[in-house]
Amino acid sequence: MEKFLYEIAELIEGEVMGEGMTKISGLSNITMAQAGDLIFAVPPHMDEAKTSAASAVLIPFDMQDFPKPAIKVKDPRAAFATLLELFTPKLDIPKGISPKAHIGKNVTISDDVTIMPFAVIDDGAEIHSGAIIYPHVYIGQHATIGEGTIIYSSATVREFCKVGKRCVIHSSAVIGSDGFGFTTAGGVHTKVPQVGNVIVEDDVEIGAHVGIDRAAMGSTIIGHGTKIDNLVHIAHNCKIGANCLIVAQTGISGSTTVGDNVTFGGQVGTVGHITIGGNSVYAARSGISKSMPEGFFGSGFPIQSHSEWLRQQVALKKVPELIEKIRRLERELETLTKS
Repeated sequence: MEKFLYEIAELIEGEVMGEGMTKISGLSNITMAQAGDLIFAVPPHMDEAKTSAASAVLIPFDMQDFPKPAIKVKDPRAAFATLLELFTPKLDIPKGISPKAHIGKNVTISDDVTIMPFAVIDDGAEIHSGAIIYPHVYIGQHATIGEGTIIYSSATVREFCKVGKRCVIHSSAVIGSDGFGFTTAGGVHTKVPQVGNVIVEDDVEIGAHVGIDRAAMGSTIIGHGTKIDNLVHIAHNCKIGANCLIVAQTGISGSTTVGDNVTFGGQVGTVGHITIGGNSVYAARSGISKSMPEGFFGSGFPIQSHSEWLRQQVALKKVPELIEKIRRLERELETLTKS
């Protein structure tokens, strides 16, 4: 596809700066851009964009001067994401149910559904309009898949679990695995039946190799609009709020309640049976060992405010110097004592 810069600006409601007849044939990032490419740039990467090989750049509206042809937009990242859909070739996915898929008894399948070869739709499941089920997916008994949801190869949605509309579940994710519940007597661990389910609300995205455990009783809930990165574990009976961001290798222990609009950086861990207030951010590798308030920005283990953690990190760098200073003072004191 090839378009003039002014045509692209119209698509994203942007303002052209410089030569609007610049031809754009592709999208790229700053480091890999070539002639004909359009990139986006935000601080602190503006200087890199100015010297890149790209033919044009998406830049913020507040930029007053730029040496390349550019489109000024409110949010360069969001505008670039819109253009990615335009410039990326659409996959050719034929509608209908493959004869090589296994469809169980009493399954309800709406019109306009795609079920690819070797997918298994077990007894009593419901697949709603526009859903796409890739090969080797397993949909358990009496599970529900909402309208327009895409489930990629080798993912599993187990029995009685419910997935909402327009969700995306990536390869090898498991929705509804058994919660980790055992009693121990005489050194023997005995499994506690996990008879609940998982409810994934609308517009949720779940990354590859994510495990979301079914509730022991009741439901594990993932709130609408929440986005979960690869390799995340969410344990039984958790309730995750709306529009949360959960980054890779985070582990959320059982019966934890998370408010809306919470961001967990990579490798965050929590204890169970706590409440984490909404509109909060937890930096990578934070260890959350107690209930937390709304609007908190936390870091470290045990968890503390991010500003306090930064002060501690600065102080820790001075420890070797302080140790050497103390040793020197001890030697001087020893010398004075002997004399």
